[in-house]
Amino acid sequence: MVEDVNPAEGSSIEDGEVSDPVNEAADVDIEELKLEDADIEISFENEFSEASPQDEVGDASDSDVPSMPVGDTAAIAELEEQIAQLKGQLEDRNGQYLRLTADFENFRKRTSREKEDLELQVKCNTISSLLEVVDNFERARAQIKPQNDGEMAVHKSYQSVYKQLVEGLKRVGVAPMRAEGKEFDPNLHEAVMREPTDQHDDGTVIEELVRGYVLGERVLRHAMVKVATPLEE
Repeated sequence: MVEDVNPAEGSSIEDGEVSDPVNEAADVDIEELKLEDADIEISFENEFSEASPQDEVGDASDSDVPSMPVGDTAAIAELEEQIAQLKGQLEDRNGQYLRLTADFENFRKRTSREKEDLELQVKCNTISSLLEVVDNFERARAQIKPQNDGEMAVHKSYQSVYKQLVEGLKRVGVAPMRAEGKEFDPNLHEAVMREPTDQHDDGTVIEELVRGYVLGERVLRHAMVKVATPLEE
């Protein structure tokens, strides 16, 4: 049996709206259900949050990483052995290169030194031949005594040639030895005569018979000299 509800008693009118008690009770139940659902969702989130993401990732990574096959390990070992062999070959090639470089440098220096020695030897031989001409000019100057103007003109002419020759030898580094009055040196002098005397010390060069010449530190020609010896008692 449905009871009639008096609109005046069961509802109130406020600002043009009608308030229904049944609807209000339904609304309260729905709100309670929403709160319960919210609590359930929150509790689920807390339960899932208790499991650390890192733990899950760690477990997954441990299970997903495959173990290395034996064939791959053998291949890696073979490659390492090949690398070691290549390193050894590289060291050998570097050693050979360094030895070849040193040998070539020594060959270059030796060849350059031999070339310089050869050039100096040719130069010394040429100058030694010219020294004989210088000797003849000096002998002529010592022996020829001009008697008139014509002879003096001839004397001056060949003396000018002698002077020009001597200046040319000086420019290439030739210098005469001044042996007279010095101590006898077998590396520079050649003793062709000995004279006993008390005027000079023993072993002193008294006279230079043939002049000697040097080119730098190289002896072109030894000086032929007379050496003093002590008097016999």
